[in-house]
Amino acid sequence: MTIGAFDGVHRGHQELLRQTIAAAQQRGLPAVVYTFDPPPKVYFGQAEALNSLAEKLERIATFGPDHVIVADFDRTYIRRTAADFIAELERLHPHEVIVGEDFCFGSCKSGTALLLGQHFNTRILQPVRCSDGEIVSSSRIRTLRRSGLAAAAASLENWKDVLTAPSATLSNLARLRVANQ
Repeated sequence: MTIGAFDGVHRGHQELLRQTIAAAQQRGLPAVVYTFDPPPKVYFGQAEALNSLAEKLERIATFGPDHVIVADFDRTYIRRTAADFIAELERLHPHEVIVGEDFCFGSCKSGTALLLGQHFNTRILQPVRCSDGEIVSSSRIRTLRRSGLAAAAASLENWKDVLTAPSATLSNLARLRVANQ
């Protein structure tokens, strides 16, 4: 299982997806992607979404996960504590949780990747860096787009190369929604 906003499904997200799907296939388990709609930064007005939910799901589907869980990130969801999130994940029985090192969860970002590691077999991936050494991130892509550097932003998203890989389709993908509690 991997968890994240996956806004833009850029090169860093793609590495999370590849590692998660490879680990699941190696173990003969379903690969699960847990994401949020809208992405937290978008909900809190700190950023504009890089793509729609439909486009995000299409991009995720190209990697071939078995299930995608989309949590409705709303007023109810943001009140959930880190313990609430961990309890939800426990009900999913993940064999391994793969996240980026900056992953946070729970109200006020009270949960970290290290906290996840206290409850689950957790693999924390180092950030993916571009050729000039900077971290690939949704925020960096937004900055490049605003600066008129669309080609540089597109290189961080990496969709030209990904689209040549074999893909799954959304119709084959079980999509679940998390009910707010």
